Amino acid sequence: MTVEERERRPETPAEADGTTGLLTAVGKMLRLLRERKGLTQKEFGRLVGYGPDAVSAMERGVRTVRPEVLEAADDLLDAGGLLRQAIPEVREAVTRARTRHPEWYRGYAVLEAEAVALHDYSTMGILGLLQTEDYSRAVFTQRHPPLNEETIEKRVADRLSRQQVFEAWPPTEFSFVIEQAVLDRPIGGPDVHVGQLRQLLRIGRMRNVQLQVMPTARHEHPCLDNAFTLITPKGKEQVAYMESQGYPKLITAREEVRVLASRYGIIRAQALSPHESLDLIERMVGSR
Repeated sequence: MTVEERERRPETPAEADGTTGLLTAVGKMLRLLRERKGLTQKEFGRLVGYGPDAVSAMERGVRTVRPEVLEAADDLLDAGGLLRQAIPEVREAVTRARTRHPEWYRGYAVLEAEAVALHDYSTMGILGLLQTEDYSRAVFTQRHPPLNEETIEKRVADRLSRQQVFEAWPPTEFSFVIEQAVLDRPIGGPDVHVGQLRQLLRIGRMRNVQLQVMPTARHEHPCLDNAFTLITPKGKEQVAYMESQGYPKLITAREEVRVLASRYGIIRAQALSPHESLDLIERMVGSR
């Protein structure tokens, strides 16, 4: 595989289905009406139930604007039915949306999009599905050898587009165990760090999400090898995925998956409870 092939970004759902123009146009209208109303992205996001990063991604056309957001925004922004008119086309785009990725990642991406359950153990950084836009950009900006600006922005957009799995219905079952050392590391600086912690609090409070922190002070630990993700696609057996220094591995052998699932169970038992974990993160935000 050539360097160019490794660096080539995955297509976003909008590009894969030819709806880039539609999403960009709707996003521009949303931004114009929001600014005309005098609302910041944070203020508007609070009214429609999304964070400022998600609102930013919608307005830039890199994330599909959910029909319910357009419905609410039409009244909140005094659009006079303008945004409601776009709902049928947006619904069609959501129905046809699918994520395409490079060959080395494509199998995992399909499984992730179809998952009925996803469980992840993170050791070095916040999982992409949980990252804010600023945190994600900081991660790619610090990559060595360096990536050019265009590649960085494309990869950030791709990462944000994957987060639509949180909006699926029926909802996917998620659990995340994050090493405390990961939360202590201020990737991107103080402001980006606090924004990322708040993002974890928001996602961790979702009814279909359990987020736990593995304390650094634990004397025992069942998995000091590597981070990994367990995925159960709809109608299929559970599989595992891991990466090491950019080399991905999709694990489908039953016995290997069973071992990792067993380790994950022990990890969850040794980590703080979801309630204790959110309390810890809240204290971290308050101390910054």
